[in-house]
Amino acid sequence: MSIHENLLGGPEPTLLPEDEQPYQQMAEQSASPAQIAAAHPTFSLAWAQLADESFAAGRVVESYAYARTGYHRGLDQLRRAGWKGHGPVPWEHRANRGFLRCLAALARAADSIGETDEANRCWTFLKDSSPEAYTELKQ
Repeated sequence: MSIHENLLGGPEPTLLPEDEQPYQQMAEQSASPAQIAAAHPTFSLAWAQLADESFAAGRVVESYAYARTGYHRGLDQLRRAGWKGHGPVPWEHRANRGFLRCLAALARAADSIGETDEANRCWTFLKDSSPEAYTELKQ
């Protein structure tokens, strides 16, 4: 049985397409997350990094904005990949991690600014999409 085999008849896992160039820029440290986000605005991982950096620096509203941007760019990509609003978005698939990290960053920032309902919705969405991501990112 494969890890992505669906025994309950629900939607198949959604795997976002990969663009190797921004990953290479990150690995080589040839561009900052802001430069990568500007050059590749659909690359949610850059937005997640910006959200994490801002949150760590105490700039929670900025973190919220970066996370929301990456989250919405990721939703657009999920829909183009066939996602219908629910179903697995596996953490194991590298291209999904940016979206999932943005979702967690949005939950964290929302909680920090008192948007408890949004934070709860985001954490639930993350857990429903990828229990592995939820375990990894909910701290």
